[in-house]
Amino acid sequence: MTCTRVFTFGFLLIFGVAALAADDGFVSIFDGKTLKGWHISAKSGHSRASKNQSGGKWVVEDGAIVGSQDIPGNGGLIITDEAYGDFEVVLEMNNDFGPDSGLFLRSTEDGSAWQAMIDYHANGNLMGLYGEGKLGAKPSVQNYNFKSSPEDIQVVTNSPTPLPVAPESWKFFWRHGQWNEFRARIENNPPHITTWINGVQIMDWTGSLAKRHPDTGGIALQVHGGGDHTKEFVRYRNIRVKKLNGK
Repeated sequence: MTCTRVFTFGFLLIFGVAALAADDGFVSIFDGKTLKGWHISAKSGHSRASKNQSGGKWVVEDGAIVGSQDIPGNGGLIITDEAYGDFEVVLEMNNDFGPDSGLFLRSTEDGSAWQAMIDYHANGNLMGLYGEGKLGAKPSVQNYNFKSSPEDIQVVTNSPTPLPVAPESWKFFWRHGQWNEFRARIENNPPHITTWINGVQIMDWTGSLAKRHPDTGGIALQVHGGGDHTKEFVRYRNIRVKKLNGK
């Protein structure tokens, strides 16, 4: 596999771009028209506002899965019907800056998962890692946080993976209001998880604890509960997965 490399020299950002081949082993898991192959779960803590009767609002618009709270404070998950073990998933995201989301790896119906964070809001980050639900916030690692806008970030220095993009170059690397690509790879259990944004590796983490989660689970997208985000939306398209080692 090839990937984009980002080098920063002061304010200069140089991209070396290599596109994925059409026969790279990835298979589409979203047809761009319907939610076939996916289902909504209201079993997580993000759906408490509806007393776990609904899991947020999920529709297909303009070739994308679009999610929002269905009533103030009520979110939830949309999960693949199929369970996956070792895999790599890639998708494109164009979310509003404000709602909290996430890409869940090996998710259970109640939302316990290894989460590649899509906390696209002030004090949040993209493609850091978080132990969701019964994983008890372990890990909780990121190498930057947003300040008050999506163009302005602050580096986190105690991360297991240093941020490869200079803060002053972030506004050129990340394209707010446009489609950006996320990628996450999970192998083994305890897992080794790697994430990328626009082809650049963001996080590389290996669990050092005993096995704490099932070997397989769904791929899920989240709308976070709390607050009132009924008029803000998360958007995902071109969702593809490649199984690794036949799992």
